[in-house]
Amino acid sequence: MFSSSSIKVSVYALLLIHQQPSPKNQIFLLNLVSNINQMTPAEYITTQPEDRREILTALHEIILKHDASVGSIVEPMMGADMIIYKEDGKVMKYALASGKKHLSLHCLPMYMNAPMHSKYSALLLKAKFQKGCINFTGADDLPTAIAAQLIDDCAQISIVAMLEARKKKR
Repeated sequence: MFSSSSIKVSVYALLLIHQQPSPKNQIFLLNLVSNINQMTPAEYITTQPEDRREILTALHEIILKHDASVGSIVEPMMGADMIIYKEDGKVMKYALASGKKHLSLHCLPMYMNAPMHSKYSALLLKAKFQKGCINFTGADDLPTAIAAQLIDDCAQISIVAMLEARKKKR
């Protein structure tokens, strides 16, 4: 579905390309067209099974409220669309996905922090932990109060700063 603003921008872009068919304008148009059908996080959540929408919405709001360094976008990762939270618009810090059998909260700060991983795996006994990912089936497995605490802890860690420091070491 197209919004009136996306149609206006698309018409403007087509006119621009027609008048000035430079490679830069053609790349602009390709990027614009590829983003027209991109879902918002809210739209992504509404496409999920009804029994998952409440926990997805709660976690989405928790991430945005408790970590001001991130913005959200729906993009494919590991072969499926998910809500990706990018730090300073640059790198993924979190992702929220709804798979066939479970939901997943991908959390890069936890991946790089063994004490944090241990702390939350002890608090969330019903969830299944991977290195930087928590798989769960609902709010009973990942209570929102603990999720908020996790995101508060993760907000103190900058993935961008860690990557920049790593580059300087090389």
